[in-house]
Amino acid sequence: MSPTTTTILVSSLATGTIITASSHHWLMAWIGLEMNTLAIVPMISKQHHPRATEAATKYFLTQAAASATLLFASTTNAWQTGTWDITNMTSLTANTLLTMALAMKLGLAPMHFWLPEVLQGSTIKTALIITTWQKLAPIALILMVSNNLSPTTLLTMAMISALLGGWAGLNQTQTRKIMAYSSIAHLGWMAAITTIMPTILTLNLILYLLMTTSMFYTLILLNSKNIKDVAASATTSPTTTTLAMLTLLSLGGLPPLTGFLPKWLILEELIVQNLTPTAMILVLSALLSLFFYLRLSYSSTITLAPNTTTTKHKWRFKPAPSSTLLTMTLPMSLLMLPITPTMC
Repeated sequence: MSPTTTTILVSSLATGTIITASSHHWLMAWIGLEMNTLAIVPMISKQHHPRATEAATKYFLTQAAASATLLFASTTNAWQTGTWDITNMTSLTANTLLTMALAMKLGLAPMHFWLPEVLQGSTIKTALIITTWQKLAPIALILMVSNNLSPTTLLTMAMISALLGGWAGLNQTQTRKIMAYSSIAHLGWMAAITTIMPTILTLNLILYLLMTTSMFYTLILLNSKNIKDVAASATTSPTTTTLAMLTLLSLGGLPPLTGFLPKWLILEELIVQNLTPTAMILVLSALLSLFFYLRLSYSSTITLAPNTTTTKHKWRFKPAPSSTLLTMTLPMSLLMLPITPTMC
């Protein structure tokens, strides 16, 4: 893909997100979401491979259906209330449709079916964009209408997402699919706290973006597409592989790493709101997710001890890509737990 085309697509992607996040009218929010979708589809299909074409088709059809549902929900609300204002979603039917549409946009279970397949058919860089940047616009809409959404619906979807993200990720060997189910599980935690404390949702989103960006960029540097590649990466770059292990443990929510912070705050708030059964289900689902994080960690650092080979190393022939983004996100992905007192 030429630099000019890449610049246009990335600019359109950013513009669509900004339009959606800054709009007060449902029609403008819908236009922003459509710009997002139309900009990312060529990036998914740029490989000209059958899997990439299939992934782009699945992504386009799913996002088009979600956008149509969102437009129908906003039209229903305007019909009943006489306003297109995003913050005035008072119709119960419109709120239910809107929740389903945004869940499909994000990849929340049970509307998650497209996310693992699309990520597997995309390049790792495109998968990074889908799991990070593409979450911003729908979550911005969720934050704007959080006062009107049904807590029961969101909590139910949160529990299903967290459990499914853990169960379905257990037998995966492809790193992109593992990260897809990791994304579904993390979105479940975000959905659980949406109507209770939106500020914790925002914090969780920021930390999720940092940890996911760090993990994906580590996979890009190590050129690891499956567990076998991860297991062989310690020979290529022991330091990067060790940092990848710590990032995986942070995604799993182990203290004293950053990933423990949002889970801790969410569980505390759920217990304060007398939602202890929901908190228990989320904790059990976190154990499921932790299993495949630990399996990747074991494969990356414990299977093979760091050693040198008798052959010439890969980096002597192919220079590694710039690691500037990784150096910015990795420290925050691992070392932000001490900021917890400022959150309480």
